[in-house]
Amino acid sequence: MKLHPACVLFDLDGTLVDTAPDLAYAANQVRIEQGLTPLPVSDYRSSASGGARGMLKVALDIEPEHVGYAERKESFLHHYRSHLAHDSRLFPGVADLLQRLQRHGIRWGIVTNKVSSLTQPLIDALDLRRQAACIVCGDCTPNPKPAPDPILLAAQQSGFAARDCIYVGDDLRDIQAGAAAGMRTVAAAWGYLGLHPNPHDWSADVVVDTPAELFEMIDLRRAA
Repeated sequence: MKLHPACVLFDLDGTLVDTAPDLAYAANQVRIEQGLTPLPVSDYRSSASGGARGMLKVALDIEPEHVGYAERKESFLHHYRSHLAHDSRLFPGVADLLQRLQRHGIRWGIVTNKVSSLTQPLIDALDLRRQAACIVCGDCTPNPKPAPDPILLAAQQSGFAARDCIYVGDDLRDIQAGAAAGMRTVAAAWGYLGLHPNPHDWSADVVVDTPAELFEMIDLRRAA
């Protein structure tokens, strides 16, 4: 299948940026506060798109209903805010993908469930703001992904109809949200993949293994 978007919208954590090292750092600081030894980043990676809830489930095996969860979450967020751009990097091939989209007149933007107070400093640290057509965070609409609301807002802010955009993400909820918004969807198999680790089961329009493969799927004659 060839894609012909005027705008490509991306999830952030696990799709554009490998944030797992900094998320794992924050979760391990909470473990240390509880007298536990740190876990390797690999233990956290598949849950990295789950935010504080996902990280604390791995770190301490606790859910929001657990006594003391709110305190542990606040501690996690404190450590993450102070370390959110220390080791986070664009995934290999992402910078080249974004540059190639721009050279061919294809806009791109970001739609994430990460709240603005954590997203905006990370975006600035990675110098993504200048070229992004939009940055929609988890607190920009009442309903985050898998609801289509933030993706529809991103299309509106970018100046394109939803049908002229595609959404790229590394979690089932990304594909569900993009489809509900009326967009073609792309599963980024290089990402974290979450609780449903086989992206071929997500009913995405396309599954790609690398950012370069995504670019090759775009029909440049019809993209603009």
